[in-house]
Amino acid sequence: MNAYQKERLVERRVTYTLDMNGQLIVVENVPARVNVETGEQLFSPDTVERLQKMIWKQSKPKRVIQVPVYEYA
Repeated sequence: MNAYQKERLVERRVTYTLDMNGQLIVVENVPARVNVETGEQLFSPDTVERLQKMIWKQSKPKRVIQVPVYEYA
C-alpha cells in the first residue's frame, strides 16, 4: 500500500485474548475496527477501558474452556 492509499477499516466483533500471569483470558464479541488488508484490530478508548475493568474485576465468566498448550522449540 502506498502513502496515498487509505487504510480500509471495517467495524467487526472480534475475540480478544490476553495471557495474564499464565492464565489465558478470552473475551468474545468485542467491537473493533479491523484493517481489511492486515487484520490489525483497533479498539476505541471506551472499549479498552471496559476490557480492563472486566479483566481486573475477575467476575464469573460466561463459560470456561480447556486449551491445549504447545511449545515451539
